[in-house]
Amino acid sequence: MTLIQTVTVLVCLSAGFSYLNHRYIKLPVTIGLMAIALAMSLALLILGKLGYGIAGEAASFIQNIDFDEALLHGMLSFLLFAGALHVNLDDLLEQKWFIGTLACGGVLVSTALVALLIYVGLSWLGHPTPLIAALLFGALISPTDPIAVLGILKKVNAPKLLEIKITGESLFNDGVGVAVFLVLLGVAETGRVTPGTVGVLFLQEAIGGLVIGLVLGYAAYVMLKSIDQHHVEILITLALVMGGYAVADALHTSGPIAVVVAGLLIGNHGRHMAMSKTTREYLDTFWELIDELLNAILFVLIGLEILALNFKTEYLIAGLMVIPLVLLARFISVSVPVQLFRLFEELTNRATLILTWGGLRGGISVAMALSLPPSAYRDVIVTMTYIVVVFSILVQGLTVERLIRASEKA
Repeated sequence: MTLIQTVTVLVCLSAGFSYLNHRYIKLPVTIGLMAIALAMSLALLILGKLGYGIAGEAASFIQNIDFDEALLHGMLSFLLFAGALHVNLDDLLEQKWFIGTLACGGVLVSTALVALLIYVGLSWLGHPTPLIAALLFGALISPTDPIAVLGILKKVNAPKLLEIKITGESLFNDGVGVAVFLVLLGVAETGRVTPGTVGVLFLQEAIGGLVIGLVLGYAAYVMLKSIDQHHVEILITLALVMGGYAVADALHTSGPIAVVVAGLLIGNHGRHMAMSKTTREYLDTFWELIDELLNAILFVLIGLEILALNFKTEYLIAGLMVIPLVLLARFISVSVPVQLFRLFEELTNRATLILTWGGLRGGISVAMALSLPPSAYRDVIVTMTYIVVVFSILVQGLTVERLIRASEKA
């Protein structure tokens, strides 16, 4: 199947599922799309067990899609830029220490905790896994992807500071998580495990991405300021996203961090000092459409991905066991900074619980798991990741609103 045919199928499915969800089911958009896609996938698997060949054809279609390439080197840059474009930089800077602690320290602490718990837990189940494999799983499952929950926060009028914290964390911990994962993957492939090597690789990814984002974002800002033609200016932002991610990737630095930094620069200084009112309106409409379209396709893909996974009973048990362990690691990694910052600012009641339960896992975790090279532990990691992501989106995503409302009454 050609690329255009694949995209056509995904867009048609996304449109059909969106209609069904909006017309009948009425779940939050991303959650509803994934739920419908997952239900259809399970129905196809059942038909396959009954002797119909539909499931095999559908699985072949999904297997031909490089999820890692499509998300990490395709959709992710657009989604992160679209998200950063509408974030108020002043609000973000006011919470920079809390967000930085969660996005960097939280991911690192969660990675280590999950790895330790998985290493012990899988050994207890009779499936001992190398420590580096446990660390890789910890790195790919630690970044949160609260795209679905942000709409819920606005819907229930969540406290502004809480919304800023979750938004800021979501923008930066994706980049940090991908950087940690790539560093550990490099260590796994080369066998070099020295603190110096790991530190240099991480700084190269994180600091390099920050510098590239600033340089290219400023260059785009200068170009935007020198003209007043919304078609050209939108094209410049599109080139910034695609070219910036490609440059960062080629230089072995963090593309996600580069795109977020560039998006914050254009969305704040660029929006107010380099764009006319007409350009701002067209730019916002364009990137909101891109964001909604790619999110729809992404969550449909997550739901369909079950057709291509290798499920075994022991893998399913491991996946179910991992869910509370991942939540525990998230709780610990969040509670420490929350308790620390309570000394300096007033935080919402049950802030730790909201940040823990609202920290959804999503497509980025699945993409990183699928990017792992063939090995004895790849299938179990992919299965555990998928189960955690499905639980996170369907269960946590559908109940976090109640938690927020309960915290407001407490």
